[in-house]
Amino acid sequence: MANKKKAAPSAKRSRPPAKKAKRAGPPRKGAPARRAAPPKRAGGKSAPKAAKPVAPAAPPAPAAPPQPDEARPTAMLIARAALDKKAEDVTVLDVRGLTSYADYFVVATADSERQAGAIADAVEQTMKAQGVSKVGVEGYEGGRWILVDYGDVVAHVMNRESRGFYDLEGLWADAPRFTVS
Repeated sequence: MANKKKAAPSAKRSRPPAKKAKRAGPPRKGAPARRAAPPKRAGGKSAPKAAKPVAPAAPPAPAAPPQPDEARPTAMLIARAALDKKAEDVTVLDVRGLTSYADYFVVATADSERQAGAIADAVEQTMKAQGVSKVGVEGYEGGRWILVDYGDVVAHVMNRESRGFYDLEGLWADAPRFTVS
């Protein structure tokens, strides 16, 4: 008997199944209709395609005139009302283009919860005297962070700890800002 070595099993790789040839004949029910080939000219060449007309380029639209900024005076009025009640670090953030729900944030710091409530009350009274109605108020009971919403302008009255923790200026770092004093 001859010594025959067994062949090591080769690692066969599986191949993807071969693609089926396209079926000739009429299309199946529900299948989209095939587009007819363009007519042939003498000599077996296809007819040339018609060139699409090119519309002349329109002149660039003139830049839109700057829209009057109606929210900025409201933001300044809120900032002044906060300063009248001894708010500190009053900053106005211009968030136009960064958020869809407001144009300006007015951020003010209060030394105590009682002062935060007094600042929020002064803002509300000032705006009411100007005929501007508030959309809503949040956090008045707690006094650590009081938010007064006037639609385009949102006032944030915060104690020092909350202002440092939430860091609205850092969160909206891309927003232009100015300090009101």
